[in-house]
Amino acid sequence: MATYAIGDVQGCFDPLRQLIDLLDFNPASDRLWFVGDLVNRGPQSLEVLRYVKSLGTAAVVTLGNHDLHLVMQAAGYGRANKEDTLDAILAAPDRDELLDWLRAQPLVHVDGPWAMVHAGLLPEWTLSQAKVLSDEVSAALTSPNYRDFLSHMWGSEPAAWRDDLTGWDRLRVVVNAMTRMRYVTLSGAMELRAPGAKAPPEQGPTGCVPWFAARKRASAGYFIVCGHWSALGYFEQPDLLAIDTGCLWGGALTAVRLEDRRVFRLPCPQQVKPSGWD
Repeated sequence: MATYAIGDVQGCFDPLRQLIDLLDFNPASDRLWFVGDLVNRGPQSLEVLRYVKSLGTAAVVTLGNHDLHLVMQAAGYGRANKEDTLDAILAAPDRDELLDWLRAQPLVHVDGPWAMVHAGLLPEWTLSQAKVLSDEVSAALTSPNYRDFLSHMWGSEPAAWRDDLTGWDRLRVVVNAMTRMRYVTLSGAMELRAPGAKAPPEQGPTGCVPWFAARKRASAGYFIVCGHWSALGYFEQPDLLAIDTGCLWGGALTAVRLEDRRVFRLPCPQQVKPSGWD
């Protein structure tokens, strides 16, 4: 049995299938971990959703910001962007089935020595705490009243965690950290909007560090797989793998076999015109 973590797909279905062929993936025994952002910006988001869903228990998915953007658009919340490529999903006859499945995916997945999250974890969160918080968001996303949560999910405040946070503010901080964050300030607050907030570390916001470089990070030492940061590209350290290598922008789609960290990389044709770091 092998476990392959795959970076942000963002609707690039043909490269995904080619990469999986390269892996010699066996759905009866192997597992594919998708770090989130299955959809949007690329040309075949509907095909990606249908395919990953069809894999059943052979696929593990954590939600990314673009996946949540789709869920919000389908419910009539949030702002549509001119770069969105979600219309085929929203018009599909199986749209409700696909969206129900997507909403049921977690923000954090933990399996033995490994964990996966789309963006990152705030410095004070242990892995066990992050899993509990992910479960709180999942409960809100799958409740009969999930639209109430979606109507309050958008926004960048509060920027920092407090144990006494409750209600929508609490859930919003969790969503933002796990699906949007790249940088934190030296005090541990998220920096989501400053100039350079999507840039690579050498061009990042003044007074900030990548979330995984935060001092006294409580999740340090636990092996975390993430994506979301195409400007960072492939990055590894003993307890971290960042694997968004910008397939959408003409970079590559990357998979890593977690058991031995072997990297599989498929060069990708440019799917969209570059418009800055995503």
